[in-house]
Amino acid sequence: MITTLSINNYRSVQQLVVPLGALNVITGPNGCGKSNLYRSLRLLADTAQGGVINSLASEGGLESTFWAGPEKITERMRKGEVPIQGGPRKGVKRLRLGFSGEDFGYSVSLGLPAPSGSAFALDPEIKRECIWAGPFFRPASLLVDRDGPIIKVRNGRKWEMQSNHINCFDSMFDQVADPAATPEIFHLREMIRNWRFYDHFRTDKDAPARQSQLGTRTPVLHNDGRDVAAALQTIREIGDHEALAETISDAFPGAHLDVLRHEDGRFSIEFHQEGLLRPLKGAELSDGTLRYILLAAALLTPRPPLLMVLNEPETSLHPDLLPALARLIIRASQKTQVWVVSHASRLISALNECDLCHAIELDKQFGQTEILGQQILDKPAWYWPDSDN
Repeated sequence: MITTLSINNYRSVQQLVVPLGALNVITGPNGCGKSNLYRSLRLLADTAQGGVINSLASEGGLESTFWAGPEKITERMRKGEVPIQGGPRKGVKRLRLGFSGEDFGYSVSLGLPAPSGSAFALDPEIKRECIWAGPFFRPASLLVDRDGPIIKVRNGRKWEMQSNHINCFDSMFDQVADPAATPEIFHLREMIRNWRFYDHFRTDKDAPARQSQLGTRTPVLHNDGRDVAAALQTIREIGDHEALAETISDAFPGAHLDVLRHEDGRFSIEFHQEGLLRPLKGAELSDGTLRYILLAAALLTPRPPLLMVLNEPETSLHPDLLPALARLIIRASQKTQVWVVSHASRLISALNECDLCHAIELDKQFGQTEILGQQILDKPAWYWPDSDN
């Protein structure tokens, strides 16, 4: 389980160290930075998938993602004694992301390249990556150190050169992941690739989830929900089919789901609702009903991930469905670490009743995202590796 997430110099986040639990609920007013926490976690996931450079490009480039405020907000600025203004920069400009658990930690530092004649002069570079043992970085606990093009791996008390020509736009996860020679890199890569994000289920009239789709065993629902019928059937055959039935009945009393297998191998869903003489096809379902079914297929997966992130799962749902959704999320958090980013007070309140729930309320002060009420002793221990060049 991830116990700490740390972000430095990313959009509204100048520096944030977030403690995490089994069930994490991220809340706060509009514009406080909830989406930036979510995006930072996506960027960490993209690092292990080989797509972090493209992801930053889609956000407008690295320069546009940097914290736009002064390098340091002084106490006099906070008190209003002097205006908030910048000065000569003392450190290198980097976007840094990292996380840690009880066993391992990882951090990545991204920056702009040195001036050159390349047409890709605005492409960010991965300047440094580190893997360490334990819940926070210490030089003595460092296991893998990637500095520019060089990757070194600790072997006992000595360092061994693993690579000296890694591309600046590639993560070490892309280049070095031998389970025998570099088990730490392999372990972290597979762990991060196991994370799942659900934030854009399609429920429009042309959504694939509304149509019959070719069905194969589907223990992991696609992030847009296209294979929901096959995922539901997989839960019924190799997963917790009783939990699925209870989840649908909890949200829609008297209702149940069927999955039809057509002669051409396509699957489709039928929703039997109390009082109706015939089942509803996928194309007939309301956006909220379909979205709830998609969330049920995601959260009751027979192959629970290490981390599942739900971004505003309440979208399109009637408020009366939110307590049932909370119970579904709490059930899932017993098998996997869950993040929920939400505005819905009724969902948040229901989740907060769970002993596992770790509520994180964000606020924005002087343009920067902060955890409301977090004092210096509340922050988990976190140290970035030494500044890179």
